Amino acid sequence: MPVSYSGIIEEHLTVRKGVGVFDVSHMGEFTIKGKQSLDFLQFVTSNDVSKLTPGKIQYSCFPNDKGGIVDDLLVYMIDEHDYLLVVNASNIDKDWNWIYGLSKKYEVVLNNISDQISQIAVQGPLAIKALQGLTDLDLNDIPYYTFKIGTFAGKPDINVSATGYTGAGGFEIYAKNKDIVHIWDEVFKAGARLGIKPIGLAARDTLRLEMGYCLYGNDINDTTSPLEAGLGWITKFSKNFMSKDIILKQKEAGLNRKLVGIELIDRGIPRHDMEIMNLNDQVIGIVTSGTQSPSLEKPIAMGYVWIDYSAPGTEILISSRNKLLRAKVVPLPFYNKNL
Repeated sequence: MPVSYSGIIEEHLTVRKGVGVFDVSHMGEFTIKGKQSLDFLQFVTSNDVSKLTPGKIQYSCFPNDKGGIVDDLLVYMIDEHDYLLVVNASNIDKDWNWIYGLSKKYEVVLNNISDQISQIAVQGPLAIKALQGLTDLDLNDIPYYTFKIGTFAGKPDINVSATGYTGAGGFEIYAKNKDIVHIWDEVFKAGARLGIKPIGLAARDTLRLEMGYCLYGNDINDTTSPLEAGLGWITKFSKNFMSKDIILKQKEAGLNRKLVGIELIDRGIPRHDMEIMNLNDQVIGIVTSGTQSPSLEKPIAMGYVWIDYSAPGTEILISSRNKLLRAKVVPLPFYNKNL
């Protein structure tokens, strides 16, 4: 996926107001099958996989053995003993090696099908209008975090899901590599009357940041715990999982730092790795992601701060090129389409 096709702001607003298409074929896909597939996934992921039923999807993470995060991922339940994992492109080999090593104690069969599967994400409030004529599936009957398999653009056995990384609504279409160019072309023909456009990596980043969604490598990594990152909602202590004891102790002891939303008061753009300071010029954290929000027309960021400075409304400073920019902690998400 290129950084940009026609310009970041134009592409960003196309997704917010209309419909755009991301080529996310670089994402990784693993299949997990076998009679102990549920037991295996319960141990290697933080969320409670037993809550899934066929056709449902779950956001989760792979905790490492030190309480950090190997990666965040989606878990698709295809059928009993049959799951699909979708992982970040940059972590395909790392994730595969991690879960394959842990799988040897379980009666499961793992397959890395990342090189066989392509994916496009059609995002925006006009996605259904653009796509419905291409499929026998009722797209209105695919609620958030569910999927259906059917014919799409004349191709059978296509997985159409509704997860999204933009907060604008829409669908992901998984297909075999040999079919994806045809599907891409048909999607653009169908959406032409609606102003459909291809969207690049830069707008994908600004869209997800407006929603407060974590990006692996920026906001979460091997040294951040799910609790610090605000992912306690996908960390289920009712089951046993990798590093459960470490993360539970952290919860019981209380967090030292927390990922927060930040809005600048002064003019400037917050960037990854900029220091966050209190009003006494003491370093209290670091920016993990930052941008000028195209939807809100203001500079926004996420970053980790000491827990005492994590309450919304707290005034802080961002160190930028030898300047201290006034900012404040704000609730996530930054963008609310209903306002």
